[in-house]
Amino acid sequence: MEASPRTLPDGFTAGHWSDRKAATGCTVVICPEQGAVAAVDVRGGGPATRQTDPLHPLANAPSAHAVLMTGGSAFGLGAADGVMRWLEERGRGYPTPGGLVPLVPAAVVYDLASGDAKRRPGPDDGYAACEGASTEPELGSVGAGTGTSVGKLFGRPSSVKSGVGLVVQHLPHPEGGRMAALAVVNAFGDVIGEDGSVLAGPRRDGKFVRTTGVMRKRLIEPPSFDQEGMTGNTTLVCVMTDATLTKSECGIVAKMAQAGMARAVDPVHSAVDGDVVFALASGAYGDRPAELQSLTAGVIAAALTAEAIRNACLEAQTVAGIPSLADLADR
Repeated sequence: MEASPRTLPDGFTAGHWSDRKAATGCTVVICPEQGAVAAVDVRGGGPATRQTDPLHPLANAPSAHAVLMTGGSAFGLGAADGVMRWLEERGRGYPTPGGLVPLVPAAVVYDLASGDAKRRPGPDDGYAACEGASTEPELGSVGAGTGTSVGKLFGRPSSVKSGVGLVVQHLPHPEGGRMAALAVVNAFGDVIGEDGSVLAGPRRDGKFVRTTGVMRKRLIEPPSFDQEGMTGNTTLVCVMTDATLTKSECGIVAKMAQAGMARAVDPVHSAVDGDVVFALASGAYGDRPAELQSLTAGVIAAALTAEAIRNACLEAQTVAGIPSLADLADR
């Protein structure tokens, strides 16, 4: 049966736990049973991560077993404990003399100002996200995207709701295989459409304004770091493929995918953003086609990353008083 346009690559599933009242949640990408070769690229001035060092090309960990993207700022990293418990119960992990140890790299978005700052994703919530994982995850204002927004130059009240976006494509070779980008978007800057216009950004007098243009012309006083909306903005992306790549090739793919983030977010990688891209390659589809080199994989990953970021805004629903693009269009 032909996979739908939203079906993840072979062997991968993704799930969410969401609390709309508290405007927070977490999202987990679960790798095939044997794990997936993994790498990460971290940029921006405000990242909060866990277990990303083992993804360095010189580290000896051969694979990751899941990736967690979570709200709750640094508090939300505790949700990874629940993901690890879920994986351990199913016999998945890195073998050690003392038993299996699942490798679950994680990164956070800052959503504490969106709803209830005391309600952060924890171990039970990470476990629940695993329980709800599927090959066609829900998109929009769910999981780690529940309390996210973009375009915060004038603060959260003038921002636009974003969320979780996904784009999947078949790889361009006869042997098959697919690649996907799953994005959680909580950027300080604007989300830029494919035509170069502002798709979602700060609003003034009912219209979007371009953050970079306003700041270059100093049309407003530059925001201070303690201003609402200036704390903890982040875009998280998980690129995954069922083709085969080495660990160093995954690192190249993650780095190239950051170019896709730069196409879709402006400004990006700023002092108030903690942007992270994970790259996962499971080899679950079959033997590696000769055409899928890191160059080809990276070009595709960058394109999918940009598209997934835009999709995260298009799929979002209004939460915590931050309007979605759909609701703004209806006004």
